[in-house]
Amino acid sequence: MSPMSRQHTCLALAAILALGAAPASAQLLPPGSSALTVPPPPAPPPPKIEVPVVPKMGDLPSQNYVPKTARPSFGDRITTCLQDGAAAGLSPNERAAYSRSCANR
Repeated sequence: MSPMSRQHTCLALAAILALGAAPASAQLLPPGSSALTVPPPPAPPPPKIEVPVVPKMGDLPSQNYVPKTARPSFGDRITTCLQDGAAAGLSPNERAAYSRSCANR
């Protein structure tokens, strides 16, 4: 073989090895991931920001006052809790503890 032919053969062999050693671009993965990793879901939409209504000077605030239903008296709540405890089959000591915690709710 002539020296020129040998040089071309070496260059061709070096080019083939260089191209074969480079990884395929479609197979590049970021570090710490795998091909089976599912991508994360998209981010939620940003919250809607609304400007609060600023009351004008001299306007009276309008509020809707709804009267609450009256709470039964403590004695009525104790009686109801004692009856519930008896219906559940609690002993007298258990009923007393249950009625105290129940009536104070």
